[in-house]
Amino acid sequence: MSLSCGDLANHNDRVVSLLNVCRKAPSFARTKALHALSITLCSVLLQPVYVCNNIISLYEKLGEVSLAGKVFDQMPERNKVSFNTIIKGYSKYGDVDKAWGVFSEMRYFGYLPNQSTVSGLLSCASLDVRAGTQLHGLSLKYGLFMADAFVGTCLLCLYGRLDLLEMAEQVFEDMPFKSLETWNHMMSLLGHRGFLKECMFFFRELVRMGASLTESSFLGVLKGVSCVKDLDISKQLHCSATKKGLDCEISVVNSLISAYGKCGNTHMAERMFQDAGSWDIVSWNAIICATAKSENPLKALKLFVSMPEHGFSPNQGTYVSVLGVSSLVQLLSCGRQIHGMLIKNGCETGIVLGNALIDFYAKCGNLEDSRLCFDYIRDKNIVCWNALLSGYANKDGPICLSLFLQMLQMGFRPTEYTFSTALKSCCVTELQQLHSVIVRMGYEDNDYVLSSLMRSYAKNQLMNDALLLLDWASGPTSVVPLNIVAGIYSRRGQYHESVKLISTLEQPDTVSWNIAIAACSRSDNHEEVIELFKHMLQSNIRPDKYTFVSILSLCSKLCDLTLGSSIHGLITKTDFSCADTFVCNVLIDMYGKCGSIRSVMKVFEETREKNLITWTALISCLGIHGYGQEALEKFKETLSLGFKPDRVSFISILTACRHGGMVKEGMGLFQKMKDYGVEPEMDHYRCAVDLLTRNGYLKEAEHLIREMPFPADAPVWRTFLDGCNRFAEEQRNTLNVVSFQ
Repeated sequence: MSLSCGDLANHNDRVVSLLNVCRKAPSFARTKALHALSITLCSVLLQPVYVCNNIISLYEKLGEVSLAGKVFDQMPERNKVSFNTIIKGYSKYGDVDKAWGVFSEMRYFGYLPNQSTVSGLLSCASLDVRAGTQLHGLSLKYGLFMADAFVGTCLLCLYGRLDLLEMAEQVFEDMPFKSLETWNHMMSLLGHRGFLKECMFFFRELVRMGASLTESSFLGVLKGVSCVKDLDISKQLHCSATKKGLDCEISVVNSLISAYGKCGNTHMAERMFQDAGSWDIVSWNAIICATAKSENPLKALKLFVSMPEHGFSPNQGTYVSVLGVSSLVQLLSCGRQIHGMLIKNGCETGIVLGNALIDFYAKCGNLEDSRLCFDYIRDKNIVCWNALLSGYANKDGPICLSLFLQMLQMGFRPTEYTFSTALKSCCVTELQQLHSVIVRMGYEDNDYVLSSLMRSYAKNQLMNDALLLLDWASGPTSVVPLNIVAGIYSRRGQYHESVKLISTLEQPDTVSWNIAIAACSRSDNHEEVIELFKHMLQSNIRPDKYTFVSILSLCSKLCDLTLGSSIHGLITKTDFSCADTFVCNVLIDMYGKCGSIRSVMKVFEETREKNLITWTALISCLGIHGYGQEALEKFKETLSLGFKPDRVSFISILTACRHGGMVKEGMGLFQKMKDYGVEPEMDHYRCAVDLLTRNGYLKEAEHLIREMPFPADAPVWRTFLDGCNRFAEEQRNTLNVVSFQ
């Protein structure tokens, strides 16, 4: 029975209508039914190639590439779209051999590749550099590269994926047409590899061109942010995103939280998180990671606990960050609870979480559990071994080296980190053996391994051998090993040699300057310290917190308030992020020793993350300047905030009570020391004896000395005798006054 033209058109319209339905709401059942219908009606359809191409596309989108391939193989007739669609499908799911086979077949049948063909193949994750360069050549031959930005952008992504950054940059330079996506991909490639300066050059070029920046434009650059010195750039990008109205986009918010965290500005990271209109799991991971690196990492644990309240469940990244915090603050019980959650979810044997657990238990000193976690991982890699070796290197050197040998026997190739870990715990014989392995495996010129070797030789008192390693190095020596040698000289008291070696460097880094400044400071060459610091600034080397601590410590030693205030002003003017708790504590001490209590209080109030040392420094400053009552109030406030006083805290408050004449309060605190887990030492007894004798309690002071659990040293007796003499002098003066009257 023959069909009329109207019937044929009817069948065709129905199939096309069904295709449209499947495209809008794709499902395997619908696509399979449509496929069956197309086979039934194949002989009467007006456009069987068009229908088959769409079925291939639908199967490909559903991940059923094998079925898409069968449809393609059974097609009696194909066109360029057929080849491009199946190439895209095979490439998307990583089957480069089949994709390349179809491409070859396409060319054999006389079809010339177009942008869609080449971009489909270039998107294949398993495409190697040889095939990529062939496609590069073909795109130039057929004019596809010069036609628009599409193929060039795909080539850019391929070379970036293969870590061929120079070739990616060359492609970018050669492209006659560049789309915004091209610029974004280039910035992303550079950002991933830490080339923030170059990223910012491209970003500013886009702004100058008046391009309509998108989220991706910001994400690529923000990936390049890595440390404190990048804070200004992060703020600039934040302002630019706000100006463009993109600061509410969740991906931009997440990247800014992460960037501020890497820059050490936890306050801004927390503010970004709180001000965000909505969160996703990436937001939580970003803020947990940021606070984990802050002065108060316990905030990260509080955020982790609060996640379920906001309807979020932790993922792998969350657990890794929180385990890192638990090991940092040595919360073994917290880490065990997280381990229990992972066992319950059945994911503790995965490679990423397994490594995190090994590292957590190792850093908490629980090597047995660390080893158990290691044994549970089925597919171990070098990272697992490194984590385990690191734990044993800090506690049990012989087992660490035994594990290192076992790792070699099992065919794992050590990395530079493996060698540096194993070198930590070596004695002389083992060190020499490891040195031989390093040479045999070609790591003797690796800066990281060379530096570790030097440290290990120095640790074993083989200083000359450590210095000889520089002469044996075949290539030009970088700044890091030279810094280590300079540090060795400094520790040996050879300060002149240390500074002399640093002066030979063409491009000394911040560490080099810090070593030189510290060496001059230890040799009491104070003028040279100031000159070095000035020269450092003139050389455009940004000081870090260690530089400022060295200079401020010198100011404390010299009681130079003018210089100390100038350094404080420089910190505030150039990069206040350098003024972390560590620096603020030294500032408080410096101002206290220079007698500026107002400045002490100002710095204390401005310190965002106060620790026990901050409070102790404040109490000490108040005490030595006669503000005993205020010091006592601050000590009580310290206790109320949950800080546990240590031996230094008690010396500070006892000294404050001594200067303030507060005998009752001071002796009360002295008697409570053991309640806080602090056993009174000689310095504490000396303070208590001085407190009693200064205020005329000589019998009580003598009784205290007799009750000491160890023999009193000369300074304790000297303090007692000075007190007796002072009291006798006061008595004589009183009698003279009475007699005169």
